[in-house]
Formats: sequence, C-alpha cells, structure tokens
Amino acid sequence: MMRPLEDDDLSLERDLDSDPEVLRYLYGRARTPDEVWESHLRRMELGATVEGLGYWILYAGPDFAGLMMLPPVDQPGAAELGYRLRRTHWGRGIATEASRELLRHGFETVGLERVFAQTMAVNRGSRGVMRAVGMRYVRTFHPVWEDPLPGAEEGEVEYEITAEEWARRTA
Repeated sequence: MMRPLEDDDLSLERDLDSDPEVLRYLYGRARTPDEVWESHLRRMELGATVEGLGYWILYAGPDFAGLMMLPPVDQPGAAELGYRLRRTHWGRGIATEASRELLRHGFETVGLERVFAQTMAVNRGSRGVMRAVGMRYVRTFHPVWEDPLPGAEEGEVEYEITAEEWARRTA
C-alpha cells in the first residue's frame, strides 16, 4: 500500500536515511537529521507542483517499507521514477510492484508521456527493478563528482519507458 508523503512522515524518512546501506549509491553514507529535514521540505514543495506527482510512503502490510518517488522534472509530460526501501524489504519484489503502480498512475491517471530513472551503473538491484517494470536502457553517462562514490568510474545509467510502450505492455 502507498499513500502520499505528509509532513508527519519526517520520522519515517529519518529512519530510512539513517541506514548507510540504503543510501550507498546515493550519498555513500547516512544522512544527518538536518539533511533529511531539508530534503523533506523540498519533497513536500515539489510534490505540490504537479497534481498527481510527488512522493509516497510505502507499506508492506503494516510495516513501513520505504519511499516511492514520481516527481515532475523540467520536461513537460515527464517524471522521474525513484524508490528507496528499508533493507528488511530488499529482494522481495516490493519496489517492482510499487514502481509498476506508480507507472500505471503516471501514464493512465496523470497522462505522462515519459518516465525515466537513473542510478549508478553498479547498482544492480535498482537496475533490475527498472528492467522488471519494462523500462529500457537509454544511456550511460559520467558526471563529474567532487567526492565520487565507489563504482562511480563505471558511470550512471538511465532507463525509460514511454506512454506508448506502457500501453503495449499492459494491453
């Protein structure tokens, strides 16, 4: 089950972001409470810019499982898919199932034309979710990082799925 992110969810975000393994491919470390607070404020603000897009709290049964993301981007008709799960919920198909639901929502309810996702090339788990929901590999790129994480030399990857591809997959 998913529900929209609310201000009262800050403690859940802090819990999630306190695990350095959860953030291994994003920050390479746990985030401070102040960093989580700033990120929460940005999420709440961005989630209010385009109706139907934003951030969701994910549950597996009664348990908080993670944060799902489908925020708008600077391209009309597009959004970026993201997910962050507690380690206790890794490898159970939860990110795949929730991502499919967000793609369905994005294409069928919001009317998006394109959804993309990016991760470090070495993040096999995240890449597996992207492939499992029907996204296709688009490119590898090499951003310049001030303090690169281990594996950054292999670059970042982008996957995408269009509304037309989604419609064919779900027909």
